[in-house]
Amino acid sequence: MVRRKTRQPSNIPTMHDVAKLAGVSQSTVSRVLNETTSPVPISDDTKQRILDAVEQLGYQPNMIARSLRTQRTQMIAVMIGDISNAFYHPIVRAVQDVAGSRDYDVLISNGDHVYENELRFLQMVLRRPVDGVIMAPHRLTSEDLERFIKRSHIPVVAVGAQVEHPMVDVIGGTSEPATYEAISWLIKEKGHRRIGIMGVAGDMPPGPPRLRGYERAMADAGLTIEEGFVQKVEFTWEGGEHAMAAYLQQPNPPTAVFASNSLMAIGAIKVAQKQGLDVPGDISMMGFDDIPEATIVNPALTIVARDLSAIGRQAVEILFERMDGDVTGPGRFFQSEWRIVERNSVRSI
Repeated sequence: MVRRKTRQPSNIPTMHDVAKLAGVSQSTVSRVLNETTSPVPISDDTKQRILDAVEQLGYQPNMIARSLRTQRTQMIAVMIGDISNAFYHPIVRAVQDVAGSRDYDVLISNGDHVYENELRFLQMVLRRPVDGVIMAPHRLTSEDLERFIKRSHIPVVAVGAQVEHPMVDVIGGTSEPATYEAISWLIKEKGHRRIGIMGVAGDMPPGPPRLRGYERAMADAGLTIEEGFVQKVEFTWEGGEHAMAAYLQQPNPPTAVFASNSLMAIGAIKVAQKQGLDVPGDISMMGFDDIPEATIVNPALTIVARDLSAIGRQAVEILFERMDGDVTGPGRFFQSEWRIVERNSVRSI
């Protein structure tokens, strides 16, 4: 005779265990944990007993079962441009904090400023559905985003760069006005008239709006943009190195350079110093966005600063708003505040 194996009791706590310890029904536990409304109110004392029981037992709700009931995956996906760029770190941390407070997990992907990687991210989301997407798209076209949103009905929020799409909300797109103010500050407050800009490669955000801000500030001041002063390079440390090397090969380099991000500015400073130049004595440098390296580099970098954590918090809050409302409604533009933080990398002339 074949003996059946006796099923061992599971040590994993269940909703029944929570209900028994709290002295309530399983339906009451379910209503509290799922935050469902009911014509019969649940007292604060009962809610607290249930939450205490959950903590005491270490109970974990069955998220798969919950997703089947609510048609939600409890997951959002985030794609950043370059995981090595500290610009994204406070944004992603804020997204995780806010999402976690709502029992959402965050799936993070690195686009690395490569079109195929960004497209693969959208395809991955279609295969492994999530409830919403936060991204910093650099290579995707408006058509790519439209196909994705219409096919998936998943809301998309873009951070840090202007995205021209009627169904995408944009958070923190301050590129043109902030750059205009920075260049104007170099002209009016620091006396520079020969100013270069690096990091406007092709049509990749945030290059075009920052170039427009630069050109408008120079034009309003009646200044000419000299040949070679606009360096179209990638938004990386190496891009900053290449741009500075190109400036220093010119017979009359600019007296000040504005970098489209602070990582580029630091790479540029290192090249200038390796060639025996003093920053800011021989050439001044200014960056965009405050990253930890901006205060570590010598000289400390003068920057245009935004509250990156606030951008992350706002992005996920707007995403949740979209998830609960109209996914394909008109896109909105939320401009973040900025300020110039003067350190030691810019001199007056």
